[in-house]
Parts: sequence; structure tokens; C-alpha cells
Amino acid sequence: MKKFLLLLIGIMLLTDCASKSGKETTGTDDGLTGTIQLSGAFALYPMAVRWGEEFRKLHPGVKVDISGGGAGKGITDALSGVVDIGMVSREIYPEEINKGAYPIATVKDAVIPVINANNPEREAINRIGLKRETAAKLWNKEYATWGDVIGTSATVPVHVFTRSDACGAAETFAAWFGRKQENLKATAVFGDPGLAAAVQKDRVGIGFNNIAYAYDQKTKKLFDGLAIIPIDVNENGRIDPEEDFYETTETLIEAINDGRYPSPPARDLYLVTKGKPMKPEVIAFMEYVLTEGQEYAGETGYIRLSEEKLQIELTKIK
Repeated sequence: MKKFLLLLIGIMLLTDCASKSGKETTGTDDGLTGTIQLSGAFALYPMAVRWGEEFRKLHPGVKVDISGGGAGKGITDALSGVVDIGMVSREIYPEEINKGAYPIATVKDAVIPVINANNPEREAINRIGLKRETAAKLWNKEYATWGDVIGTSATVPVHVFTRSDACGAAETFAAWFGRKQENLKATAVFGDPGLAAAVQKDRVGIGFNNIAYAYDQKTKKLFDGLAIIPIDVNENGRIDPEEDFYETTETLIEAINDGRYPSPPARDLYLVTKGKPMKPEVIAFMEYVLTEGQEYAGETGYIRLSEEKLQIELTKIK
């Protein structure tokens, strides 16, 4: 009898587990199945991961695989058919369009210049900010000290970093002062996380990052060890109150939205397919990104597109 009761309890437990498992897998299943593969820009990676997680709650039969590697990898993988969607954090070049690149704008982001939080000249840096001409000279190895950068006699050396991978962040940041990524002269580091870490470890370092890699999206504050060198937008040699909006992601996003932060280095982020998307699961994912998915932009450190732009992008996949 005892053995029978134990067996009965075991069967009941297994049945209950199977029932719960079935609920989790098929509770919202609408019959859509398949796999969506994305690769590319670190700038879009955190947002794409969130979209993938939320999309799977609606369509559990669809698997979403996402990998980083830079915008260059994203566009190359998409055009060669290695992935369904390339994540690209810069404008799409005409030659890429000629090869079949089909870009869909999804959210906005910005590249921001970062320094080490313990920089000995930080007070002066915050007061003066960064002009385009200064940035051009920094990333051309024309300055050797922070004194050169801020116009003082300070002899503290300046260590300049850039990205080693073909990426939208470097291309967009360089475009702000009239250069291209390949023209940037600095110590090259792979990836957004790698560049942020390099500046965090170097007391006199300067680099650039996408918002999601400079700010902690839980606290909305800068990651420990990082500080922003504010952009002197009006080029008057000082940071005015209306140019000081870097305290949190919310204040920065507000400045991007109302145009106080320049574009570039603010920019649209794209999902790119080879030709107009045809796979049902890819079309469904794209539609989700441009509709319900927009509600997660702000909390992930991005800027949702305007309703007008969203409608324009939606027409491209219908």
C-alpha cells in the first residue's frame, strides 16, 4: 500500500509538472514558428535583447538568436545571408543599398564622449567641454596633454581611445567633427563594453560610448568610473546651463529629443535585411519592434521614434 501511494504521488507530481510546462510553452502560442537570427551593432544589442524577450512571450514558437560584433559585422552578415537581420548603428551606405540592404529605422540613440571619473582635470573639463575642432585634434594625435585639450599649462597626459571593430559608434562620432572611423588615430579597443572598460581603467583616458554602455539602465546614472565630457554645442568655450544635461539618461534623452544634443552624434538605429523581409516570423518581429516594442525604448536607454516616422517604417514591411 505504501509503495502504491508513493507511486500515485509521483504520477501526480509528474502530471502537474507536465501541465505547467505545457502552459508556459503554449499558453500564448499563435502558431508562428521559426528562428530569427540577428547580429551586429553593440549599440542596438541591449534593445534587441529586450525586444527578443518580449516578442517570445507573444510567440513562444519563435526562437530569437542575437549576437554583437559591431555594425560592420551586422551589415555583412545580413547581406551574405548569414543572419536574417543585421543591427546597424549608422546610416546605410549607397553601395550597401545597391547590394540589397533594406533598412528599417527602429529607435534613436547617441554616442557620447566619456572620460575617467577620476581625471585630475575634471573640473576644468566640465567647465570648458569639448568642441568639434578639439575632438578632431584629439583623435588625430595632435594633443599630448590635458592642458592642450583645455588650454591650460596642465602636463597631465591624455590617452585617447577608439574602436577597433567596424562600428556605427565610431563612424557617427567621427562624423560629428567631419571625419570617418578609419581616420581616427588612437588606441583601438574592441566593442562598446571594451572601450568603456579601457576608459574606466585609465585615469587620463578619453573615448566614446553609446548611451547603454555609459549609463546603468537600472539607476539611470553613469557607471562607476565613467564621466561625460560635455559637448560645447554653441562653440563659445564654456558649457552653458542649456548644454549641461548629462546627469541621467532621462535628462540626456530629453536633450536628444528636443535637439539640444547634436545629430550626429545622435542617430537612428537600423534593423537591416537583404531585400524586403519575406519570412513571416521576421515580418512579425519587425512589426512588433515598430509598435508594442517601442514602449521599452526609454527604460532600456533609447529614444522611441515619432509616430509619423513609425508609420513610414511600417509601410516598408507591409
